[in-house]
Amino acid sequence: MNPEVSIIIPNWNGSAHLPTCLNALRAQTERDFETLVADNGSIDDSLALLARDYPEARVLALGRNTGFTGACNAGLRAAQGDFCILLNNDTEADPHWLAEVLAAFARHPQAGMIASRMMLFDRRNVFHTAGDFYRLDGTPGNRGVWQEDAGQYDREEAVFSANGGSAAYRRAMLGQIGLLDEDFFFSCEDIDLAWRAQLAGWQAVYAPRARVYHKLSATGGGATASFYDGRNFLYVLVKDLPSPLWRKYWPQIARAQLRITRDALRAWRGAAARARLRG
Repeated sequence: MNPEVSIIIPNWNGSAHLPTCLNALRAQTERDFETLVADNGSIDDSLALLARDYPEARVLALGRNTGFTGACNAGLRAAQGDFCILLNNDTEADPHWLAEVLAAFARHPQAGMIASRMMLFDRRNVFHTAGDFYRLDGTPGNRGVWQEDAGQYDREEAVFSANGGSAAYRRAMLGQIGLLDEDFFFSCEDIDLAWRAQLAGWQAVYAPRARVYHKLSATGGGATASFYDGRNFLYVLVKDLPSPLWRKYWPQIARAQLRITRDALRAWRGAAARARLRG
């Protein structure tokens, strides 16, 4: 009998983080799930660790770095659950996290995506994201990032997107709109998928009681992230923004891109800024 949920963990040289992530899954109050680890050709001891200590995890050894999107899609294709959840390897899920995600899906039949309440791993009263937004000027972002939790994001409500670090998707939605676009490789792939979902009539809902703690940028960031941010912000605009929105908001979009370029030029000596410009 197939599990209700498939939890997909993309991994690349993440052996230092996997035990915390996988031990948290062992502690979930909801037990009807499978765990898949899609490994992007790790050269650390990730595969040995998984084989030795976590036999319950189904390992997809991809043999090379296919990017975040490639690893996630490999897991999505192999998944058997009616709900598929992407979970970063540098996270720790609250024991009630999965139960709360499923409860939110049950309350919102039109929700194709559930966004978790992601907090910083080392400062658990500070937000990473309370669901993601997409501004009229063509820039995406994390709701609440760096804000201390004062109850401002305690309401279950519609958002634009679920952050890819803990994005829960309804399989029926993925069957309609397709998987992640692997051309993104890393960054904004979740926003692109959300655009396609929203345009197809699906909703994204933020579930504030579904808590995940994230070691922000522990397995990413730096110049690589800046390059793909720079490139993929533009890719989303070209690929997804409907023509009526282009006609209405192109001045705001142009100003936002000029601002990003100006800020990067001012920080030219930094590797991340130069990478953003290359993107």
